[in-house]
Amino acid sequence: MKNIILYGSCYGTARRYAEKCAEMTGIPAVSYKAASGKESYGVVVHFGALYAGGVRGLRTAVRAARGTARLIIVTVGLADVADKKNTDAIRRSVARQVPQELLRNAALFHLRGGIDYGALHFWHRLMMTLLYKKASRLPESQKTAEIRALLDTFGKKVDFVDYDSLAPVVSAVAE
Repeated sequence: MKNIILYGSCYGTARRYAEKCAEMTGIPAVSYKAASGKESYGVVVHFGALYAGGVRGLRTAVRAARGTARLIIVTVGLADVADKKNTDAIRRSVARQVPQELLRNAALFHLRGGIDYGALHFWHRLMMTLLYKKASRLPESQKTAEIRALLDTFGKKVDFVDYDSLAPVVSAVAE
């Protein structure tokens, strides 16, 4: 049975991780938009960018994993994945998008991506500006690590991509 790496990326960090994972595993990586939905797979690895509480392209990966496929979900976002509060929030979001019976047997990983405010589409830039304004007015005691990261990186180009962090994903694929 074939394996596949899907990615849902708007600005490129999830795609970069997926392509590097493909290089490391020999499994082809394709955009979730190009997935036919008619194939059967043994392993489906999905690298999805985090946007407004959702994982880009995850619905397609869930459809591709129907039947006997093993699903590996890799989220890619700006939030610090070393902070348990951040990963707990991401896990809750994923749980809303993936049927419980599939999620129960899925592997879930979180990687840091990046952002380039100069490259954002108008609506994304507007959304981030509104979030920044709201976050900057919060009392210091209410600023989470994720909010502090937003405030520290706003308007800048930052890249937290670390290919060494793919090692556990590659191991999960090999199981």
